[in-house]
Amino acid sequence: MAKVNVKICMGTTCFVMGSSQLQDLVDIVNKRYGEDVVVVGSTCLNYCTDNSEYSKAPYVKVDDVIIQEATIDKVLQEIDRKLKEDGKQ
Repeated sequence: MAKVNVKICMGTTCFVMGSSQLQDLVDIVNKRYGEDVVVVGSTCLNYCTDNSEYSKAPYVKVDDVIIQEATIDKVLQEIDRKLKEDGKQ
């Protein structure tokens, strides 16, 4: 079965807008999901350049789903949805 991949944008805009707090996801995800989910940081996902307003940062990508104004809760909800969809929960 495929793993769920989570990318946290750590570019300047996202970092300033809150992705620094999203680094806690690594520990939370490891404890909660084990090896079913992989979390990595990305230097920049370039979503703020596609979106003329920076107010949607920070961005996180869960597989192919882009989460704007990402929070730990929003990301965990999407991971849960994805795992349920894939039959892992």
